[in-house]
Amino acid sequence: MNEINYTEVSEFVFLGLSTSKHIQHFFLAFSVLFYVTIMLGNTLVVFTLAFDPHLHSPMYFLLGNLSFIDLCLSTLTVPKMISDLSSGHNTISFQGCVFQIFVLHVLGASEMVLLVAMAWDRYVAICKPLHYLTIMSPRMCLLLLSGAWIIGFLHSVAQLGFVVHLRFCGPNKIDSFYCDLPRFIKLACIDNYRMEFMVAANSGIISIGTFFLLIISYIVILFNVRKHSSGDLSKALSTLSAHISVVVLFFGPCIFVYMWPFPTVPVDKFLAILDFMITPILNPAIYTLRNKDMKVAMRKLSYQFLNFRKMS
Repeated sequence: MNEINYTEVSEFVFLGLSTSKHIQHFFLAFSVLFYVTIMLGNTLVVFTLAFDPHLHSPMYFLLGNLSFIDLCLSTLTVPKMISDLSSGHNTISFQGCVFQIFVLHVLGASEMVLLVAMAWDRYVAICKPLHYLTIMSPRMCLLLLSGAWIIGFLHSVAQLGFVVHLRFCGPNKIDSFYCDLPRFIKLACIDNYRMEFMVAANSGIISIGTFFLLIISYIVILFNVRKHSSGDLSKALSTLSAHISVVVLFFGPCIFVYMWPFPTVPVDKFLAILDFMITPILNPAIYTLRNKDMKVAMRKLSYQFLNFRKMS
């Protein structure tokens, strides 16, 4: 009879970003400041897009969902890190760790697919402007968003399918500030080379696949615009530069963590900070500071909120 896998480890211990108290205090202040900024920036984007009827278009619909996912990604890891740095209690339950991994992969894969949807939106807007509203109908936007979440869910289920029956019977220290799937697998009481390969292959397919799909779409857009005029090309480059910046910032760390054959802990931790605290700030900044309509709408919403507070 085959031996049934079971879990003896009931919790994991995060080693965090540093053992130095001075550096921990720095990261605590840094994390609080950046998380508050992430909350305010992305929440303002979501509410502005929801309540301003002038921004109820496909591009802004997708942008609002990108901000929502960024907000969720940060909330999944940063508050726990702030709590650990302030209390010194750096543990997480086994179930909590699995849940964090599951939600992290749902959100990460969904954002990858959503970025592809945003690239498709820009392709239609630039290359087929007369048919834009017909192609990017409300139904199409909902289908793209639903597809992003479904693919993210299926990807995460597949990842956990590889590891859900692993046996953990010894070391329980994760050299990070969140539950990272590659480091989670390394703690299992089995030869994990094959498991790591399967997880890396699954993540690699969706991350590298969507990354090259995005690059190809941008090349196609620029090639089509170049055939018309150099003025249109410069305008398209200006429009796409924001998207390309977001793509590089988001996909770079993901591909490095899961596909680089020689992982190093300090680099992985830096890339995790980039993913959970830097990119979620840059996304609303990149898309809003370059967009006149967004800036006007956000200013208008802020004035309405202040007036409401005065009246109450």
